[in-house]
Amino acid sequence: MKLERSLIGQIVPPLDEEAMAAARARQDTLTKPPGSLGRLEALSIQLAGIYGDPTPTIEHKVIITMAGDHGVIAEGVSAFPQEITAQMVTNFLNGGAAINVLARHVGARVVVVDMGVAADIGPSPGLVSKKVAPGTRNLAQGPAMTRKQALEALKSGAEIVESELGCGLDILAVGEMGIGNTTPSTAIAAAFTGQPPVELAGRGTGVDDGGLSRKIKAVARGLAVNQPDPDDAIDVLAKVGGFEIGGMAGAMLAAAAHGRPVMVDGFIATAAAMVGVGLAPTMQPYLIAGHLSNERGHRAMLDWLGLDPLLDLDMRLGEGTGAALSFSLAEAACKVLSEMATFAEAGLSGGNEGS
Repeated sequence: MKLERSLIGQIVPPLDEEAMAAARARQDTLTKPPGSLGRLEALSIQLAGIYGDPTPTIEHKVIITMAGDHGVIAEGVSAFPQEITAQMVTNFLNGGAAINVLARHVGARVVVVDMGVAADIGPSPGLVSKKVAPGTRNLAQGPAMTRKQALEALKSGAEIVESELGCGLDILAVGEMGIGNTTPSTAIAAAFTGQPPVELAGRGTGVDDGGLSRKIKAVARGLAVNQPDPDDAIDVLAKVGGFEIGGMAGAMLAAAAHGRPVMVDGFIATAAAMVGVGLAPTMQPYLIAGHLSNERGHRAMLDWLGLDPLLDLDMRLGEGTGAALSFSLAEAACKVLSEMATFAEAGLSGGNEGS
């Protein structure tokens, strides 16, 4: 099913082939052997195509961190209590979380969103309230949300990006906070890839063997009870997803529709990207995998999306932390393309013959 145009602003356009060709040609004339900067070169060409500019620049970096709770926590799938979600939202707002530190490090602004926290956080400076409901229902017992709620989450995510564009947004990362959210993400991955939960489920917040077993069983029950349709991404989101996952998917779609690249974070953000690509396959070229999560199923999810991660640091925190670090690589790729001298500009002989 196609997502309503109103949710993403417009149809996601194809990348600009002329800008990519010009960027590729420039890369081949820079003062280096062709291809010697490896994936930085490919990344610069992709960004040129996204922006429609042979020498793109990145200034405004935005990380939208969305929070939501999950009814499946009742199955004993997390090592931490649900109350941590609301407490971490406060930590984000106070600037004390890992994502705040890394955002400051790379010069990005953080937007904190309540998509469905079970607690009433109340009005707070800097908090964007888009609460669909106080947490999803238990996906192991029935649908996590209604189809209407899934659409609301998607629309809310898109609206946040529309708002942030007015403040400057050149590249987007989406992060999350939600105790128990690796469980719906595993279910989403299983629904789309067809792989069994036992091959995809990881330890999340650090559950022991018993917790991991309960998670695998919860996901398996959720898939059996709900029968999510992989050809209908909204159905997958509604039956086994989360409000913050829907918000992230909507944000990614809106960013792509406006010609902005999306730096995909870890396991949960990648589940959201799968929902987004399920809705609009043309979004895929706008995605950049920031890093490989330590969560077991992340590689299979990236393979399904056709993405290769930039970093592999054994991280599994979420919040947008891996994507934040990879902002620096995107900036570096653009700067090499636009600021490095060509052989002609440097007065060097040899052209693109290499060395």
